[in-house]
Amino acid sequence: SDGDGQRSRWPWPSTLVLTFFVLGGSNYAAQQQVGERAPLDTFARVLLVVGSGLLLWRHRQPVLVVFGTAAAAMLYLGAGYPYGPVFLTVALACFSAVVAGHRRAAWAALGMLWAGHVLVAHWLYQWLPPTGDPAAPWGQEGVIAGWVVAIVAVSELARTRREQWARERAERARAAQRRADEERLRIARELHDVLAHSISVINVQAGVGLALLDTDPEQARTALTTIKAASK
Repeated sequence: SDGDGQRSRWPWPSTLVLTFFVLGGSNYAAQQQVGERAPLDTFARVLLVVGSGLLLWRHRQPVLVVFGTAAAAMLYLGAGYPYGPVFLTVALACFSAVVAGHRRAAWAALGMLWAGHVLVAHWLYQWLPPTGDPAAPWGQEGVIAGWVVAIVAVSELARTRREQWARERAERARAAQRRADEERLRIARELHDVLAHSISVINVQAGVGLALLDTDPEQARTALTTIKAASK
């Protein structure tokens, strides 16, 4: 099907665009959060590239990708790097997993990321970089929870619409099949009627030819001619 063909291709363009956007957006976020979060270094950029690069497999291995991107984002945040578009990779991975039917995996990955962020922001921050940063306000967790709910809601809506389109396509295919079956049945009935009539004519004319073969050869010839025409 067309859907299987789409999933069999690697989503290179969208993944590359998102990777550049995440790297650029994270650099901008780092400039805005100087002194508040740890500066971006090589490890941070590796985490960003890995998280975005995993999205190449989002159609083939959606469960692996959603947990992989969530783990990369958790490491990124746990290392004290700036908040920014790193969450986009998790959002897209979650969307792909839900649309593919792996809802529990997507919810579990998002829950793992949110729980990890709560631990880092309110407890582990004392032992993690950057040094001397305070605990995050609890109101921030409400914002993050709101984003999680929004991601899940949009993903579920897309999944519902996709299933509806699939049902509509299947119904159209069944209707087309019914019409084709009805047309074949009509043709078969017409063919049956034509053949039945021709065989009846052949049977009658054969009887006439046999009866008149000796007494009226000319009429028998006419009957045989009729049989030949009907048998065509």
